Amino acid sequence: MFTPIVRIKGRWVGQLELLVSGASRAVEVPAMSNLFIAISFDFLLGCCALTPAPAQHGSDHPPIRSPRLVTLEKQLKSGDAAALDSFWREVKQQGTPLVEPIPGDNNHVLVTFLWRGETETKNVGLFSYLFGGAGEAPEKNLLVNLPGTNVWFKTYAVHKGGRFTYYFTPNDSLLPYDQRKDKDWDTLQPDPLNPHHCVTHYEQGDKVSSVVELPGAAPVPAWLGARPDVPSGRTEVQHLSSKILGNERRFWVYTPPGYTADGKPYDLLVLFDGRAYARTIPTATIIENLLAAGRIHPLVVLMVDQINRNIELTCNEAFNEFLVRELMPWVHEHYHVSSNPAETIVGGSSAGGLAAAFAGLRHPEIFGNVLSQSGYFQFDPREDLTTDEEDLEFEWIIRQFAASAKLPLRFTLTVGLFERLHRENFPDMPTLLQSNRHMRDVLLAKGYPVNYTEVPGGHESYAFEDALPDALMSLAGTRTPDKEAAPR
Repeated sequence: MFTPIVRIKGRWVGQLELLVSGASRAVEVPAMSNLFIAISFDFLLGCCALTPAPAQHGSDHPPIRSPRLVTLEKQLKSGDAAALDSFWREVKQQGTPLVEPIPGDNNHVLVTFLWRGETETKNVGLFSYLFGGAGEAPEKNLLVNLPGTNVWFKTYAVHKGGRFTYYFTPNDSLLPYDQRKDKDWDTLQPDPLNPHHCVTHYEQGDKVSSVVELPGAAPVPAWLGARPDVPSGRTEVQHLSSKILGNERRFWVYTPPGYTADGKPYDLLVLFDGRAYARTIPTATIIENLLAAGRIHPLVVLMVDQINRNIELTCNEAFNEFLVRELMPWVHEHYHVSSNPAETIVGGSSAGGLAAAFAGLRHPEIFGNVLSQSGYFQFDPREDLTTDEEDLEFEWIIRQFAASAKLPLRFTLTVGLFERLHRENFPDMPTLLQSNRHMRDVLLAKGYPVNYTEVPGGHESYAFEDALPDALMSLAGTRTPDKEAAPR
């Protein structure tokens, strides 16, 4: 039985009162294993971003100060000429960023990013989805120079359970992110004082970011690591010419170990942003580990590339028709997969989560399960046609589900607890966190089976992979997921 599960702010809620269109119902929710979303640079620049909670200040507030830097400043003012060299030796030994407790606050820590400047250093930018990412004006996350020193710094208050990535951009162009050319991203680089790095693979080359894992962060799911004793499947690159879209579509098809064209057809998982799930997120490894542990049914995975994701993944009827009239028939012709919608999952992250919900809404006879990771449910189809916020209602997809009859669909929704940033051009648009909560409430009030999880993370793809194992177990699982059964 598929039971609604809700986890909020790190604790399990016993009952959740749901109000929508005048209806209310209480939902009992059992325990579930921990999830953590970390996301990277592969997904939707500028669509959704986030802010850490309470102590993040705007430009009209004085900057948060690190106690260690306050001490350094006092030492220098007192004439301690050796204090600066001593500080940098300490930083080199301990690594960055600095993490310090906040007196009286057991939920947050101070995180201070540091850059050792040179004579030609004019500014140092910080790029992280935890602090706005491409949804924030770049000058809002510039490091500050400690007067008379080569110390550049920026301090934030961050939930102690956070795990995230970041880049530095020394001598940043300060152009808005949507106006940048390749040369404006050339300064993007990892923190030379942080030994913990993450490599993201792009078609143009690899990007190396720095990783922060705070003291209260949940362990990285053990399902993510390749194991020599676990059988491997096969991934093939395929292409299909689409008359509906007028282009050729690239996609990856993963078949599990022991795949055969005989016997019971395989469950099918369709994922958008295919290259990310095929090349950055270890989707195949996750599935193979889950299969070896008997946690999911064998899956064939179709990972569909996007040509223009901002069009294709924003409730686009033509892309939906391509899926059901061209791509799905091709898959059924060439692979031994089920045509039962109850054994077919459609999923994605950010705009891909929105597109998955839209595919389920329009074609529940094809897709019976929706997997959304930080779904962009705020979307209004008219937002690219106007700058006047009063023209928009937002949450179009949520209103469609609220107004329609209940469909034969199941949902797994995850969202980051820190995905709280409002878009600068539409400040009244709900945040990702707000809209995912609203989507959850509407679906549950309509009677849909929903697994919903809030995690101490934000909108960055280091990785959606952390949340993917539990999402798969919830929709294609053989039993209720738990941490103890994960391979070590």
